[in-house]
Amino acid sequence: MSERRSRSGTAGTVAPDGRSGAPALPREALEIAAGYAFTGPALDLGALLWDGQCLPDAQIRVPLTVLNRHGLVAGATGTGKTKTLQLIAEQLSAQGVPVFLADVKGDLSGIAAPGQPGERVGARAAEVHQEWAATGFPAEFYALGGIGTGIPVRATITSFGPVLLSKVLGLNRTQEQSLGLIFHYADTKGLELVDLKDLRAVVAFLTSDEGKAELKNIGGLSTATAGVILRSLTAFEGQGMGDFFGEPEFDTAELLRASVADDGRGVVSVLELSAVQDRPRLFSTFLMWLLADLFHDLPEVGDVDRPKLVFFFDEAHLLFDDASEAFLDSITQTVRLIRSKGVGVFFVTQTPKDVPAEVLGQLGNRIQHALRAFTPDDQKALGATVKTFPNSAYDLEELLRGLGTGEAVVTVLSERGAPTPVAATRLRAPESLMGPIEAGALERAVTSSALYGRYAQAVDRESAYERLQGARAETPRGAKGPDEMREAGEDHRAAQTEQPSVVEKVVGSGMFKSLARSIGTQIGREITRSVFGTARRRR
Repeated sequence: MSERRSRSGTAGTVAPDGRSGAPALPREALEIAAGYAFTGPALDLGALLWDGQCLPDAQIRVPLTVLNRHGLVAGATGTGKTKTLQLIAEQLSAQGVPVFLADVKGDLSGIAAPGQPGERVGARAAEVHQEWAATGFPAEFYALGGIGTGIPVRATITSFGPVLLSKVLGLNRTQEQSLGLIFHYADTKGLELVDLKDLRAVVAFLTSDEGKAELKNIGGLSTATAGVILRSLTAFEGQGMGDFFGEPEFDTAELLRASVADDGRGVVSVLELSAVQDRPRLFSTFLMWLLADLFHDLPEVGDVDRPKLVFFFDEAHLLFDDASEAFLDSITQTVRLIRSKGVGVFFVTQTPKDVPAEVLGQLGNRIQHALRAFTPDDQKALGATVKTFPNSAYDLEELLRGLGTGEAVVTVLSERGAPTPVAATRLRAPESLMGPIEAGALERAVTSSALYGRYAQAVDRESAYERLQGARAETPRGAKGPDEMREAGEDHRAAQTEQPSVVEKVVGSGMFKSLARSIGTQIGREITRSVFGTARRRR
């Protein structure tokens, strides 16, 4: 590994503490190390690499206070990105910060179990002066719609919104706008969209003779566009994706917990995505829903001494593939503003060019693993990556090609908010298990969770489908349109809320909050939608 020499052509050495007899560091290395000498709480990433040597007295760190300024973890497959996520997540948890990890490959469940000591782990710890101790961390395990091993994470169609749903369904801009009109109609008429059959029912109604008149004054819905949407919904459900939408809807506040039983350590929420990794558009968009939902629930806190949550968005390039300009604008706005809510977002991908410039410019903390240059496209990506880093004493293009597994180029924000010097770093070893835990242990962890009873069992209550298909029998004589159905439905639900047995049954099922939020839509709360079209009720 080479570095750019000083103008004099020499690289002098200086004792790190200024005393004779102390271990000497090259002058350039000392200057880099000084940029990481923070006074407040920080995460330890590893030791500085200089001229092919690991310098354990020069520790590379990232301040806890700047982790809501977002970040990027990038590198070619097999260079150690997953272990880097695990290392950062462990230290955040130890300092009381909750973490969300998207587990695309299914090998992050080991964070809940102590690691296994061995020759390689011991050698790495010795190289970087790490006091390694096998440690497990408090974790919750989730799965989208219950497909896989984990507590089911579901969203209602209403809260997911038209923008994200259009991305999942692969709709074009015109079709997305028509879907937004359908959502608007359902909102104003109190037709709650809980699952896919609700949305299909509303689309079918609006293309019927009776329904066409409902949209005449607000643009209408063409039969051709409605047909595309219905076919997309049918194909989507035919691929087994209907389970992701429904109730009880996941409350994203669950991701913000610390574990009382574990001395206040932050809970690591691991969302298993290996069972749906062949449906990348689905899981990447679902991750964006989680982030958007957090954004609209959390209060403004400004700068904080530690984040409320650090969210790792793996396979981030999938979110941006084939995304409309409006969708990219929404991502950019959410990422920019969620920092003030105390949430840090780390995008994980292969190269920085996978992330749009508008988003990349907001990622203040960078950990870049090795890149390969086997093809002209690889070489171009390598050159583009080098240009995204500050000027440094390294020949970054050569350095990035030569990094080994578990090594990375690092630059973060200092406590003052200024970029630190670029530092080649040999990273520490995670202290939890580097690999998945045994299947039986994972199953026990899921079913023994206090959240399992709250979310495990799906609920199919009365919503748009039932009301459009069978509400006429319940409406007052003469009531025909959606407005009358809505009024009758509100009267019916108001009567239900007066029956203690119903309330007791709901509370006893552990699903009260999800159902209460949904029922609230039907009793006169106006739905407002975010930049992503995700729904919130205005009280």
